[in-house]
Amino acid sequence: MVHPKTMSSTWKAKDIPPLRGRRFLITGANSGIGYHAALELARRDAGLVLGCRNRQRGEAALARLKEEAPGARAELAVFDLSSLESVHRFAAEELARQRPLHTLINNAGVMAVARRAETADGFEMQFGTNVLGHFALTGLLLPALERSSTHENPSRVVTIASLAHKRTDLQMDDLQSKRSYSPMRAYQQSKLADLMFSFELSRRLRARGSSVLSIAAHPGVAATELFRGQDRSAAFRVARTIVGGAIGIFLNTDAEGALPTLYAATSAEAVDGGYYGPQGMGEMRGEAVGPAQVAPQARDAKTAARLWELCEGWTGVQFP
Repeated sequence: MVHPKTMSSTWKAKDIPPLRGRRFLITGANSGIGYHAALELARRDAGLVLGCRNRQRGEAALARLKEEAPGARAELAVFDLSSLESVHRFAAEELARQRPLHTLINNAGVMAVARRAETADGFEMQFGTNVLGHFALTGLLLPALERSSTHENPSRVVTIASLAHKRTDLQMDDLQSKRSYSPMRAYQQSKLADLMFSFELSRRLRARGSSVLSIAAHPGVAATELFRGQDRSAAFRVARTIVGGAIGIFLNTDAEGALPTLYAATSAEAVDGGYYGPQGMGEMRGEAVGPAQVAPQARDAKTAARLWELCEGWTGVQFP
């Protein structure tokens, strides 16, 4: 990991530099953190690809974006991270267009699915979507990121992790939760795997002299669609109801939750191998962005290398 530079504690969305000529792909961009990140990038004249699973919701988000950021240069891409076929199809179409891609933001996710469900490829839904879908997408699009990257202005892969990564270890013999399924444990495991993926990607890119950066971020605890969704366990819904009246105190808004993502994606002070999040109330909320705490298990390079091998085998995607 590159040592962090001195960082301002007052960084805000207004500090995002002009982005004309830079192209960003954001998964899960139709709502929550993904949408608000896209909105701020559009306001800085970035070119945007809104990666969405549902066409109707994606088109609604695109229309809203263009209304809130007049002149936005944005387009919709419909693909499903829970289907490797869908990811491959989109990536092939994207590469065939031979357009630059400067930043990939791996933002989409599913959280605390009440009962164990599987993706189209037979993987546990949270691990298959949050980890394997983004692993495959990143590997397939890396050639476009490499072509667009320079040492003076490197391309970036930004992966969204979570405070939840601290609360579990990877169950390497049961990553698909076949023996035992807990909605929150499966989510925690997927977010730990996402953070380990970001760190391992950084190590591998540096080892081969790539200029592409791998950076992670987390939103704190944001009142996003993940938090509000109805397909959650009973305990999760009860907890949401209890804190619901105090959301303004305990949770970031979507816009605040997007700030660490925007920092990782655009700030010259964000470093390769870095991990960023809000600085207030145990990293749960706050407008100030800074280095986030990393649980020791996320730094386990040996386990991360094994996880990488498994992801390659399950997805059939090997990074160039």
